[in-house]
Amino acid sequence: MTERVKRLVGLAPRQTGNKLVINSEKLERRVALMENGVLEEYSIERETDRNIVGSIFKGRVKNIEHGLKAMFVDIGFEKNAFLHFWDALPAALDSGVEQVDRVSGKKDQKRITAKDIPNIYPVGSEVLVQVTKGPISTKGPRITTNLSLAGRYLVLMPYSEQSGISRKIESPKERERLRKVLKELDVPEGVGVIVRTVGEGQRARYFVRDLGLLVEQWRAIEDAMKTKPAPACVFQEPDLIERTVRDFLTDEIDEVVCDDEHAVRRMTELVGQISRRSQGRIKHYSEPTPLFERFNVQKQIDDAFHRQVWLPCGGYIVIDETEALIAIDVNTGRNKGGKDVERTILQTNLEAADEMARQMRLRNIGGLIIGDFIDMKSRKDQQQVYQRMKDRLKRDKAKTHVLPISPLGLMEMTRQRAAESISGAVFEACPYCHGRGKVKSAMTMSVELQRALHLIMRRFQDTIHEVKVIVHPHVMERLRSEDEELLVDIERKYAGRLTFRSDPTYHHEQFVITDANTGQELKP
Repeated sequence: MTERVKRLVGLAPRQTGNKLVINSEKLERRVALMENGVLEEYSIERETDRNIVGSIFKGRVKNIEHGLKAMFVDIGFEKNAFLHFWDALPAALDSGVEQVDRVSGKKDQKRITAKDIPNIYPVGSEVLVQVTKGPISTKGPRITTNLSLAGRYLVLMPYSEQSGISRKIESPKERERLRKVLKELDVPEGVGVIVRTVGEGQRARYFVRDLGLLVEQWRAIEDAMKTKPAPACVFQEPDLIERTVRDFLTDEIDEVVCDDEHAVRRMTELVGQISRRSQGRIKHYSEPTPLFERFNVQKQIDDAFHRQVWLPCGGYIVIDETEALIAIDVNTGRNKGGKDVERTILQTNLEAADEMARQMRLRNIGGLIIGDFIDMKSRKDQQQVYQRMKDRLKRDKAKTHVLPISPLGLMEMTRQRAAESISGAVFEACPYCHGRGKVKSAMTMSVELQRALHLIMRRFQDTIHEVKVIVHPHVMERLRSEDEELLVDIERKYAGRLTFRSDPTYHHEQFVITDANTGQELKP
């Protein structure tokens, strides 16, 4: 019995541990994080659609909009990048932070406000910026002058002397240890560093090595800044494979499986710069069964990206992406429960909170998100669902903010949107319904067709006596079965003749009316 058959009949052993499953193809690379066989993170990158978030550009200020308190900067794209005045304040000169000189200990009294920005960056001036949000829909990229370079364990901030530790590291003892490590690091003058969450529990030598790589990276950016004419890219954010090694390959990951030998060699080299011990966790997959099929990733992706997503209890959530916000509706579905209705509702809402947090990560949806939970009478239950959502959002790498459930049963959330959602990248508007998700019914099309026939037969009553109509078969069925008498009435009223033909290549909402003798198309 094959492995695939075993999985289908439920005899295959349950997947355990955390795996990174990487599928690398000519046009697309996909990365899936599996935790005990369950898909928890999913990213894709296409050759023609490279992610520019994090990339650094030497740009030129094109115009300043005082009303918007923003500048538009040419960084080499079709649309100029948007730089708000508050994003143009370098961290070392930010009026909101009082800086202390490392050597003298004296406070820097120089303060720069938004009013000074047009003088600091006049039209035509060159500026070094980093992309914080990629182009979405019709909007250009969003940028900042507060640069940061992410390493494996550290984040280097070239324009800030402030150093710190990730707030997600909560242990006071560990924070104190990391402070000592930071003080011993040979950080260049005028540069700040932040210890990333993955730095928790790591040895000091890892930070030394990471800092060396980041400083070398920054020196190369400075050289490119001096030699390249604006607009130019002076630092390209690493591709999906390299970002995966940097951000995901932590001690919690037991295994990395990739089906591309070249990518495996590259990852092994990258990991070797930081931790040779971790190289053994990277493995090349060479079996004939597709990688995402072998680890049951593809089925979970297909299930997760439906509009309706089922919950373990039998309830389900419905996810709708609109221009203004993301609406997520919670329903009990098949989970009718027993006599304790309140408990059934609480169980469904708790599972919905788990799935909402997971779906936001999987789909990379951002902006304003509204969760419409099933009404709960108990304030205690509402608080429990709110706390569950907060706990589940802690693992999200994007910044999130969530508010308690309102009296209307709604939970309002925001999630950082740095790039297009997965659905925005994978799908395009339907050429039939143009994004509506619906087409006109056969009855509606019959009404519109009869209305057009009345106009045409009245206009050409004296010159055209036979009219030919071509429609979609679905509409033709309606005309034959229910509206035949109405069409006969039109023939009698205008003393003409109507002939009909169906064409399956026609759109559901398309019909053509022609002169049966000349073939000339007639417009109402």
